[in-house]
Amino acid sequence: VQLVESGGGMVQPGDSLKLACVTSGRTIVGYAMAWFRQASGKEREIVAGITWSGSTTYYRDSVKGRFTISRDDAKNTVWLQMNNLEPDDTAVYYCAADERLYRISPSRLRNDYDYWGQGTQVTVSS
Repeated sequence: VQLVESGGGMVQPGDSLKLACVTSGRTIVGYAMAWFRQASGKEREIVAGITWSGSTTYYRDSVKGRFTISRDDAKNTVWLQMNNLEPDDTAVYYCAADERLYRISPSRLRNDYDYWGQGTQVTVSS
């Protein structure tokens, strides 16, 4: 599975961005998907995850109420809508796929994800 992220950029605090992850090479039907981020000098951390059906999602506490993860397998795409962005959201954002089929909840662990995109930079600064 190949993953390609897009939609990053430089914005001001309070602005919004919508990241997209387009997949190819193999269907992601049945896969949990997630967005991770890595700020300079810090560990990669999960931001949000979504099950194969879209019925269960996970968000880290700092983005709850501001970010929304969604997917459309017919379009081979996963999105991350980010509203009310804060400077602490500055990082490279990565899309990831977990090939273990039909998980009932998305894993929060980086090592559970088998495929990764190249990342897209998000910078929030005034």
